Amino acid sequence: MRTTLTLDDDLAARLADLANLERKAFKVVVNETIRRGLLETRPVAAKPFKVRPFATKLKPGIDPRGFNKLYDDLETDDYLRKLSPKR
Repeated sequence: MRTTLTLDDDLAARLADLANLERKAFKVVVNETIRRGLLETRPVAAKPFKVRPFATKLKPGIDPRGFNKLYDDLETDDYLRKLSPKR
């Protein structure tokens, strides 16, 4: 594939030096360098972690059954706001 690539001056100089040193075409050195970089940046499997739950209580005066009503109220407000004409 043919494409235009803009390189920072310092990278272009390093790639040109490497091409001269290895007696390879500039595009070959660019492709090899990109391939090596992509191989090194493969995602590493994340270490598994454990979630440690702990008991918690709501503060006095908060009714856990009221959360659904609060959500419904907020959802209704949002819906009505979307329906109202913009000023």
